[in-house]
Amino acid sequence: MIASGNANLNSQAQIYTRYKTMKNEWRSYVALGRSGIAGFGLYAKKDINMNQMVTEYVGEIIRSEVCEIREKKYAQKNKGIYMFRIDSEFVIDATECGNMARYINHSCDPNCVTQIVNIDNTKKIVIFANRPIRAGEELTYDYQFELEDTKDKIPCLCGAPNCVKWMN
Repeated sequence: MIASGNANLNSQAQIYTRYKTMKNEWRSYVALGRSGIAGFGLYAKKDINMNQMVTEYVGEIIRSEVCEIREKKYAQKNKGIYMFRIDSEFVIDATECGNMARYINHSCDPNCVTQIVNIDNTKKIVIFANRPIRAGEELTYDYQFELEDTKDKIPCLCGAPNCVKWMN
């Protein structure tokens, strides 16, 4: 399964400055912990402001064709799959070489959004706070999975009051 996302941004210069600041500071804002949603989750270590860049989703950039092969391979090994679609051609595979952002869980009422930004002519997936986030709160975003065959429905475990019960 591959997530995707969008958020509105400012000028390219502002984005670049905010991105460089986030890259230097993100570890001071987040920590990995057990999640009430599923497995592990990413938590705010301190308060995070609305619209703040929180972290970047990193991993190996692969073509869509390779993504399909790897998804099958990971599923056969019963391995968690951590992939995020950049565009129709490329996907970030964080399954074996990613950072803590891969542990951000899905929610139907998320406190973060994702945006693909262009930094030094490279597309980056950045997670932004879409509201103020308090220290200790689990970070979440809407995975925005594409609708798939009903036999492959993925149940949503977010527990939000507006939960739609399925992630796809």
